[in-house]
Amino acid sequence: MATKRWWRGAVIYQIYPRSFMDTNGDGVGDLPGIIDKLGHVASLGVDGIWISPFFKSPMADFGYDIADYRDVDPLFGTLADFDRLLAKAHSLGLKVMIDQVLSHCSAEHEWFRESRQSRDNPKADWFVWADAKPDGTAPNNWMSIFGGVAWRWEPRREQYYLHNFLAAQPDLNFHNPEVRKATLENVKFWADRGVDGFRLDAINFCFHDAQLRDNPAKPKELRVGRGFSADNPYAYQYHYHNNTQPENLAFLEELRALLDKYDDVAALGEISSEDSLATTAEYTARGRLHMGYSFELLTDDFSAGYIRGTVERLEAAMQEGWPCWAISNHDVQRAVTRWGRGDESAEFASQLVALVCSLRGSVCLYQGEELGLPEADVPYEALQDPYGKTFWPNFKGRDGCRTPVPWDGADGAGFTTGKPWLPIPDAHRALSVSEQDRKADSTLHRVRRFLAWRNTQPALREGGIRFVDAPEPVLAFVRETDADKLLVAFNLSADAVEWTPPAGLALQPIEGHGLLAGCAAGGKLRLPPRGVYYARVG
Repeated sequence: MATKRWWRGAVIYQIYPRSFMDTNGDGVGDLPGIIDKLGHVASLGVDGIWISPFFKSPMADFGYDIADYRDVDPLFGTLADFDRLLAKAHSLGLKVMIDQVLSHCSAEHEWFRESRQSRDNPKADWFVWADAKPDGTAPNNWMSIFGGVAWRWEPRREQYYLHNFLAAQPDLNFHNPEVRKATLENVKFWADRGVDGFRLDAINFCFHDAQLRDNPAKPKELRVGRGFSADNPYAYQYHYHNNTQPENLAFLEELRALLDKYDDVAALGEISSEDSLATTAEYTARGRLHMGYSFELLTDDFSAGYIRGTVERLEAAMQEGWPCWAISNHDVQRAVTRWGRGDESAEFASQLVALVCSLRGSVCLYQGEELGLPEADVPYEALQDPYGKTFWPNFKGRDGCRTPVPWDGADGAGFTTGKPWLPIPDAHRALSVSEQDRKADSTLHRVRRFLAWRNTQPALREGGIRFVDAPEPVLAFVRETDADKLLVAFNLSADAVEWTPPAGLALQPIEGHGLLAGCAAGGKLRLPPRGVYYARVG
């Protein structure tokens, strides 16, 4: 069993391939583009990369609808390109984690093409099929995250099939042992190829309630979405039966047993359930996933109390596992816009990176966070995301966080010589990598300095965490190992604040993190707007 644990305390940089770097002028990023820009990623001081899906796909959900788990879509390149990418990343000291979408596949996958033909073919029971009710309506009241009922009629079988996401993403039937075996064989294909980890998309959706019981209604005042809008009918239910079933735990243990045959290959689960923190703790118990992350810090609530409460609830529940935190990804509004409420300064953007990287656990940073990119305003006529098209104008979808990385200030932002698949706003060109490289006080340089400094602080990578009482807007906690103890404090507001740390703490301020630092005098800690404070506790 692996013991090196590269992933523990790691900062993992998420790459969304469509929007990272295009090398052939078609306006869509590709694997050779990632290879070209890995030097930039390595310069940040991160430990590894997570690459969103690049497998063969009709792209109904931009790669999260996989038609062939073992090949690269020609849009992104070839298997040989992936092998070159893996070798280049490893030569730069970067681990490589890839997405695996196990709970569902594309309607164009050969498995589903066969399954939908009849009720008695070899793949007939590989997906979730059910008869209509006597009146012809769907088998139960389950809803799709992307809008509408979660069932689609198939005339060839005269049955409905389940799709928790798009109708083009049929759910696999994990109650069938052949499905579980085939799924693990696909994971093994990439582990054998040399990847260092797997980010498991929607991992709690693998199993469904075999009795197909209706989900109970949720009161209006509790319809708060995690990764989906509150006006989405999906928020109208408690999702007790269409995901997060107890049978999934045994499958996670099968998956872990497979990965334990390799040298330090990690599994990171994306978890969105009715109680995501409890599920994360359960899924990362001994013998299951190495790490789990949820949408709990991908919400609109930016307060010291909320962040503290979220972390403390997970810490209380997680007795054995290891958390992973993210404040931005390809599914939610960018953090500087979501939490900044108009403040998109370098001080704020770099503070957010420092905050998430100072919590106990590993971290996923989303491409563009190192630049402080705000959410792009994509007009309706340029929308690509089917989710946004369905819920426009109340919810504009996910395109605003998926626009291409600006490498320079040119028309194509150095991303492409063609027309980019999503428009690149002028505000992003002004924050390009080349522009920020020239400014010592840019978000990019602040993030580089901070991550380099973090790598010298064992307490921040692997230490425990306990929070210190502080009034809003101060978030304060102690990170500690047996040999080291740090006090960490953040002023989450745009105004200067004073705070009196607990008596008896002998504080030795630490420099070198490259952020806007507070200072202590007369027993009080003075924090500038968006300021931070790191001190060794004697």
